[in-house]
Amino acid sequence: MSVTPLRLAVIIGSVREGRFGTVVAAWFAAQAATHGRFEIDVIDLAEADIPLVLPAVSPAIEPNPERPAGMRDLTERLSAADAFVIVTPDYNHSYPASLKAVIDWHFTQWQRKPVAFVGYSGATGGLTAIEHLRQVFSELDAHTVREYVSFPRYYLLFGADGQLLAPAEPEEAAQQMLDQVHWWSQALVAARAVAV
Repeated sequence: MSVTPLRLAVIIGSVREGRFGTVVAAWFAAQAATHGRFEIDVIDLAEADIPLVLPAVSPAIEPNPERPAGMRDLTERLSAADAFVIVTPDYNHSYPASLKAVIDWHFTQWQRKPVAFVGYSGATGGLTAIEHLRQVFSELDAHTVREYVSFPRYYLLFGADGQLLAPAEPEEAAQQMLDQVHWWSQALVAARAVAV
């Protein structure tokens, strides 16, 4: 059991104008607070400078490439995290370009850490985005947990106050997912402490 709280970064993956991701992320952060086993850091990608032009050398080869000054805080927060929950919509059967750019600007920040997902969209509830993200994070040597939370037709599920109209099932799914994230976080924190 860790002495210091495990640090959970909840990442809002969409930067689109009028996005709903902030509402979903606020709901999930409240669920994580109720879970009580994490120090929670909500990271809004709209607050970072995320260029699409990547450095010449991959972060897999050069883990600390020259990054824009506006990305420094984001990089530090990703590095400090023990686990991640990605809050993502489904754009054209996949996930947002902003999220892909942030992933590609980093490498060691994701490595050997658990990643879980909260999806929202029209019909799919973000599941197509989540499936694509699982493939990407596998390549980055991260562990994606099986459990997830999904909000199909999210605009019918949340009230104007940002609260779920029928919260019981999503809250249960969130707690089950957080249990798994906590287990994997503890295991991987211990594993990372062992010299390779």
